[in-house]
Amino acid sequence: MIRKVLVANRGEIAIRIMRTCREMGIEPVMIYSTADREALHVELAGTTVCVGGPAPGESYLNMKNILAAALGSGCDAIHPGYGFLAERADFAELVIASGLKFIGPRPETIRLLGNKARARQLMMSAGVPVTPGSDGILDSVDEAVDLADQLGFPILLKADAGGGGRGMRRVDQAADLPAAYVEATNEAEQAFGNGALYMEKLISAPKHLEFQILADAAGNVIHLGERDCSLQRRRQKMIEESPCATLSPELRDEMGAAAIRAAQAADYLGAGTVEFVLDNDGNYYFIEVNTRIQVEHPVTEVLTGIDLIREQIRIASGQNLTFSQEDIRLDGHAIECRINAESPEQDFRPSPGRIERFVMPGGPGVRIDSAVYPGCSVSPRYDSMIGKVIVHARNRREAVRRMRRCLEELIIEGIDTNVMLLYVLLYEKDFIRGTYNTEYVEAHLPRLLEYISNPEAYDDPVLLSVPEAYDDKEMSE
Repeated sequence: MIRKVLVANRGEIAIRIMRTCREMGIEPVMIYSTADREALHVELAGTTVCVGGPAPGESYLNMKNILAAALGSGCDAIHPGYGFLAERADFAELVIASGLKFIGPRPETIRLLGNKARARQLMMSAGVPVTPGSDGILDSVDEAVDLADQLGFPILLKADAGGGGRGMRRVDQAADLPAAYVEATNEAEQAFGNGALYMEKLISAPKHLEFQILADAAGNVIHLGERDCSLQRRRQKMIEESPCATLSPELRDEMGAAAIRAAQAADYLGAGTVEFVLDNDGNYYFIEVNTRIQVEHPVTEVLTGIDLIREQIRIASGQNLTFSQEDIRLDGHAIECRINAESPEQDFRPSPGRIERFVMPGGPGVRIDSAVYPGCSVSPRYDSMIGKVIVHARNRREAVRRMRRCLEELIIEGIDTNVMLLYVLLYEKDFIRGTYNTEYVEAHLPRLLEYISNPEAYDDPVLLSVPEAYDDKEMSE
């Protein structure tokens, strides 16, 4: 069994991993950059190692220094969390070559699924539906133009090594494709060192659903239900919930089975998510597999009672799953809101600075995953997410009302945040009905921002008062 783990990350996910390690009797070792000397994950740790300067490339992406920290502190495993090195096959290989365990999928699986074009081909061979598109990497702009004419616009150009929306461009007409091709190629080259692109037919206004999977070395693969991640801005998730309010039990079973086939085809090991888009006609299509723990993993944890970090560590230790698909129960409803240090009114510009006051909500069914505290500084060098509010209730109506109450209680002073935008979204008719899609926020953003900045001038009664009667009539259980 693993006895000492180096947590190769920072912030809330580092604290999250540290907590499970301690509950398992495993000693965690925390790394930090010079900019994070006073960060909460350092303050709470017993053993810490500085791995470099404030820039991510000097510290949290510095493989040599991180491996030296792990070996020098006597660790026998490394947990990468999410972001940074979590989906780098070369890092996983170095960890294993150093005689340590990598708490995540095998390097060859990470590399396979990180190659989006190869992953598409693998899913097709496994009978997992994929969106119409290129069979592999596009060789030229001319090939892209010809294929787009066959598929019909709009289409998506996507980076083969991409993620987080980088190296991705929507193209609505042929005249715009050459410029979009060059832009996406350059962005992908800068972000990933790989400018290769492939093409998919754009599924307009879909749901974005992801299925949590667990797989052990004995070949057991299960899914833990879906998370609806459709409320997004710039392809970054804002609110996640489970179960999806509009997904039938039959379609859930079908998509869950497809997610298991996807994991089996890739010889998957550990925790991951299989992501799909779902169109208005009930057709679903594979997007990608995320070979790491997700930001929104607490949604599944509070629904199922399963600690996903614990399962990652157990699987990396060579242990098998102790439950089967039949054992999995989704109890009630869960919602997560991501709290970002940003200004939605200023085109979501990051808002680093000192947090002067921080008051967290609480009460039954409330979980807060965060690494900020009064007096701490939010660095401009790292991701703008400063915390997550997760609620769990008996049904969706109660979960929505609980989240509204939590956002009303949440106080963050000293920086700008997206809290008011999240709060307003919880009163939108399409959110209440569960019929929102990936294009909803951007389509309605001007109206939502106008309400935030000038609520007296806004005449929508749904947003001007708590719609208890409306909830009772419209909100699904």
